[in-house]
Amino acid sequence: MGFPLIGETLQLILPSHSLDLPPFLKNRIKRYGQIFKTNVAGRPVIISADPEFNSFILRQDGKLVETWSLDTFAEVFEQNTHSSRKYTRHLTLNHFGVEALKEKLLPQMEDFIKSTLSNWSNHESLEVKTAAIKVTVDFAAKQIFSGDLDNAPFNISYMFRDLVEGLMSFPINLPGTAHHKCLQIHKNVRETMRDFLTKRLNSSAEKRAEEDLVDHLLRDMDSQKFLTEDYIVQMMFGLLFVTSDSISTTLALCFKLLAEHTDVLEELIAEHDSILKNKENLDAPLTWNDYKSMTFTLQVINEVLRLGNIAPGLFRRALKDIPVNGYTIPAGWVIMIATAALHLNSDQFEDPLSFNPWRWKEIQPSCAAKNFMPFGSGMKQCAGAEYSRVFLATFLHVLVTKYRWTMVKGGKIIRAPIIRFPDGFHFKISHKNQ
Repeated sequence: MGFPLIGETLQLILPSHSLDLPPFLKNRIKRYGQIFKTNVAGRPVIISADPEFNSFILRQDGKLVETWSLDTFAEVFEQNTHSSRKYTRHLTLNHFGVEALKEKLLPQMEDFIKSTLSNWSNHESLEVKTAAIKVTVDFAAKQIFSGDLDNAPFNISYMFRDLVEGLMSFPINLPGTAHHKCLQIHKNVRETMRDFLTKRLNSSAEKRAEEDLVDHLLRDMDSQKFLTEDYIVQMMFGLLFVTSDSISTTLALCFKLLAEHTDVLEELIAEHDSILKNKENLDAPLTWNDYKSMTFTLQVINEVLRLGNIAPGLFRRALKDIPVNGYTIPAGWVIMIATAALHLNSDQFEDPLSFNPWRWKEIQPSCAAKNFMPFGSGMKQCAGAEYSRVFLATFLHVLVTKYRWTMVKGGKIIRAPIIRFPDGFHFKISHKNQ
């Protein structure tokens, strides 16, 4: 269980320079097996890389376990009641789910991405991760509060980039610590969101051509008592963050992995050129059928998500004592489902560290359900999972049909345990006809 108070926190956050499983997990799984106990920041934690046990735990939500967050996450993304979580999920699916994607978001995404990549191609080189955060934040802001962030008092995309650094830090709120900086960023971004909300409340008589998510929230304030101004501000902040971090990290990895694997890139280009050839008008926007036909593209996205392991794991807290393998997980203990260990399990994924999108041709849905959960699992799967896939697929469509890219500098990867790019991924992006 490590040292008093800090437990094994320092070992957990030691950086490793690889997409491989962090040494903390790899060494303990080798020594103790797929389920072991540890202590993180003074809190006893069970870590599981066992697919069957994980599947069992995820089916026990609301019975044997409840959803839980790390202390820093809980402080930044405040815990909510069951009714408010249910409302939030429904609202998110309403504005970012499949029907919204089909009816309006897909063509908006394509136009936005075309404009973005045209702008990127005007730079001598571009740090893709930071630029991708700005793109995803700006697009999400338009859906959430019709927001133009160019006039915001802070560069929110830079702040979200720095926020990630503090989310897995030791929760000591002292000046100079990563945790303190994380909380300051949270405060500053929330103040910006509050300013947007105040302006909206003061101009409530103004009608937009299309209702955004904040309009929906304000309309529901009378019927949903938990919908206070503070709650709406926090929701604006949370949605901006979750729609930006995972997509931007996955995009950055796509640039790197596709540049390094020309065979994958060639098949990806062939698939998207075929989509264009089947259109009567080359300038016609992408349709939902076009997206659903991107078989290889979705395999590439799955493979990048599998290797990237952007989230450190899924967390639950035991509501009752849980027997497992002759041991007992006491009520109150935290259970971390180590998704990285599942995604890099050589029993399920042959040569797991290789970038091989073709492997997804053979993987059965039943196997994927237990061993691949980049967006969570079951009823608790992230409400923005399909939104993320559509955004990534649309971005790749525009990128591979119109542009080429070469790395200028950077490319290092650190996992501690959240994936980071210490030198950035700097690319030169050029239009194909140049």
